[in-house]
Amino acid sequence: MLRAANLPVFPTPFDTWWANLAADAVVIALALALDRALPEPPPVLHPVVWIGRTLAALERFAPRPPSTAFAYGAVAAVLTVAACGALVWLAMAGLATLGTAAYMLGGAVLLRTSFAVRGLVTAAADTQRALECERLDEARECLLSLVARERASLTPALVSAAAIESVAENTTDSFVSPWVAFAILGVPGALAFRAVNTLDSMWGKRGRYEYLGKFAARLDDVVNYVPARVSALLLLFAGALAGSPADRGWSVMLRDQHLTASPNAGWTMAAMAGLLGRRLAKLGHYVLGANFPEPKAADIGRCNRIATRTALLGVVVTLCLLSLRHWILA
Repeated sequence: MLRAANLPVFPTPFDTWWANLAADAVVIALALALDRALPEPPPVLHPVVWIGRTLAALERFAPRPPSTAFAYGAVAAVLTVAACGALVWLAMAGLATLGTAAYMLGGAVLLRTSFAVRGLVTAAADTQRALECERLDEARECLLSLVARERASLTPALVSAAAIESVAENTTDSFVSPWVAFAILGVPGALAFRAVNTLDSMWGKRGRYEYLGKFAARLDDVVNYVPARVSALLLLFAGALAGSPADRGWSVMLRDQHLTASPNAGWTMAAMAGLLGRRLAKLGHYVLGANFPEPKAADIGRCNRIATRTALLGVVVTLCLLSLRHWILA
C-alpha cells in the first residue's frame, strides 16, 4: 500500500522492506539505463556542477593563513556535504509522497548524476583510438577528461598508462563508492559522496590549496577507504572473468599498492597492472608493476573490458547491501 513518506532517514513509498528493496533496485537499474543511453545532464541541471559552483564561491572568501584556512576548509566541507545530502533527502521525501513512479524515476535521475560508467570507458576508448591512429596530440588531449597531470611530454606508452591508471582508480570514485553510499544511505548518500569527491578534486591539491583542502582530501580518503579495497577485489574477479591472471593481479596489488601517495588509489591501479601484466608509471611519482613491459594502446581496451565487468559485479554487491539494509530496518 502506498503511503506518504514518514521514515526519518530513508524516505520510501512502501510499508514493507521487500517492496522498498524492489523500489530501490528499480532506481539503480533505471539509473544504469540512463547512464548507458543518455549523455550527462546539461550543466544547469547537474548537481555536481552546482556543487562545484558553490565551492568556487566559498573559495573566494577563504582566508590565507594556514590555521584559519584549514578551519575554514573543514567547516565549508562539512556544511557542503551536509547541505547536499539534506537537499537530496528533501527531494526524495517529496518524490515518495507523489507515489512509486515518481520516487523511482526521480531517484534514478538523481542517482545517475552521482556515477559514470559509460563516460569513463568512452573517454579511455577515445584515447585508445587516437593512439592506434598514431595521433599522439589528440590522444594527449583525450586524457584531459581522465587525468589532471601534465600531458605535453607524454609518450604513447605513458599516455596508455595514464588512461589505464585513471580507469582503474575511477572504478572506485566513478561507480563503486557512490553505489555503496546509495546502498547504505540511499540517493542522498550517493550525492553526498559525490560532494566529497568534488571537494577533493577541487580543493584536495597541494600548492595554494595545501591547507584549504587538507580536510577535504583526508575526508575523501576516509570515505573511499573501504570502497577502494572492495573495488580492487572486484577488479580481480572481473579480470579472472575476462581471462586475466587474478593470482598475478593479487600479488602485484599486495606488493605495490603502497607506492602511490593516495592510500586508496594504489589498490586498484596495482591490481590492474598485475592483471594486464603492464608497467604503469607516473613520472616522478610511482611505478606499478615495474617488472612488466610498458603498455600499448590495445591494453586500454583490455582495461575497459575489465572495468565494465567490475561495474556489473559492483551492481551485484550494491543489491546485496541494499537487501541487508532494508532487512535490518524492517
